[in-house]
Amino acid sequence: MPSMLDAVVVGAGPNGLTAAAELARRGFSVAVFEALDTVGGGARTEELTLPGFRHDPCSAVHPLGAGSPAFNAMPLARYGLQWLQPPLPMAHPFDDGTAAVLSRSVAETAASFGPRDAGAYRRLVTPYVRRWDTLVRDFMSLPLSALPRDPLTLARFGLDGLPPSTWLMRRFRDDRARALFAGLVAHVIGPLTGIGTGAVGLVFALAAHAVGWPLARGGSQSISDALAAYVRDCGGTIHTGTEIKRLDDLPPARAYVFDTSPTALARIAGLGRAYDGYRYGASVFKIDYALDGPVPWTAEEPRRAGTVQIGPSSREIDTALRRASGGRVPGTPFLITAQPTLVDPARAPEGKHVFWAYGHVPHGWEGDLTDTMERQIERFAPGFRDLVLARAVAGPPQLAARNANYVGGDIACGAANGLQLLLRPKATLFPYRTPHPAVFLCSSATPPGPGVHGMSGHNAAKAVWRQLRGEG
Repeated sequence: MPSMLDAVVVGAGPNGLTAAAELARRGFSVAVFEALDTVGGGARTEELTLPGFRHDPCSAVHPLGAGSPAFNAMPLARYGLQWLQPPLPMAHPFDDGTAAVLSRSVAETAASFGPRDAGAYRRLVTPYVRRWDTLVRDFMSLPLSALPRDPLTLARFGLDGLPPSTWLMRRFRDDRARALFAGLVAHVIGPLTGIGTGAVGLVFALAAHAVGWPLARGGSQSISDALAAYVRDCGGTIHTGTEIKRLDDLPPARAYVFDTSPTALARIAGLGRAYDGYRYGASVFKIDYALDGPVPWTAEEPRRAGTVQIGPSSREIDTALRRASGGRVPGTPFLITAQPTLVDPARAPEGKHVFWAYGHVPHGWEGDLTDTMERQIERFAPGFRDLVLARAVAGPPQLAARNANYVGGDIACGAANGLQLLLRPKATLFPYRTPHPAVFLCSSATPPGPGVHGMSGHNAAKAVWRQLRGEG
């Protein structure tokens, strides 16, 4: 190791590894330090239940990963990353035995909403689908300080997306479309009435039409392993099993880049109360299942979908989100579920399946939501419990113990609602910089926020290399 590195990265999640890769491939000397024994952060795969059943402890489906400008600029396929597309990206079942879908096809999606809303949906998304490549770059790149590639489309997107999602959902006359869209917004675990939530729902819908909602072959660990291999091939080094408690624990470097929560960054870098105003949000209660067969959905569409949203009305979803965000446990939780073995059967023994589900709960909640969640799944898949071979449950304390970035079990690394959805970790044109001139933040606490896409790491690396080259 050189006596003085160009950059040291703390945390080997997707953002930390992306930052390291971006710097290493530009010729900077880089070392990564990870507290756990393996790389991955929120993109890991482990045998959580029974031997031969490969589960994703956190993120499993990756619409923003497949469409990530950062990932797509790197030769990750050379290192084993392969995206698997389910027949349907997502399905949303209802109590009458039918389902709406989010398909690769705009027309198929619109048709599933019924004739009264099909045209409204097509008019909403079609202008953006055609310009996805430039829109996603503008939306996920450096905030405010970057010149957009397509300012007119971005401005139009802002007009649709910046108001609360409830405003945008007024375009739909029936609740089938409103419920599916509300479920898309719920992925950031905040009330539907928050500023910018319309953009959240739109991005997830557009990603399905443009790149799908794929899974990584072999599990989410494949993404992290590919990034780590690329970092090493570019000359970077990765040290696992090394917990960093102070800057003095790290080798000398010109820049330090943290894929951590703002709380941990302030503690390690000695920044005092620099991020005291940063808020952490609601959490999730997650269950990974080993199943004796496929989930017996009543509706046909969920049997073909990689992701299934369970919350039959926009009102139910809104109530669940409000209760969790307000510190109360939802009586009827909204669930997000994933079916990896639908497209990757090797992740379970022959004829068996892995299944993944979570519902929203208050920050730091210590209860057990298993029975409530399973009753909600049985509502749309009668007989589900009869297929359960084993389950691994993780509430907020367990999630926080597994990943230090999930403060209080907040898998978004900070509340993604209010102005904090748009301005993370504080209101500034330079969100990756910190009060320490050599210290940078690259986690999901920075724009564009939660998700396995590496763009926070990419954007932070850009700020770092500009400083290292004396550009400001």
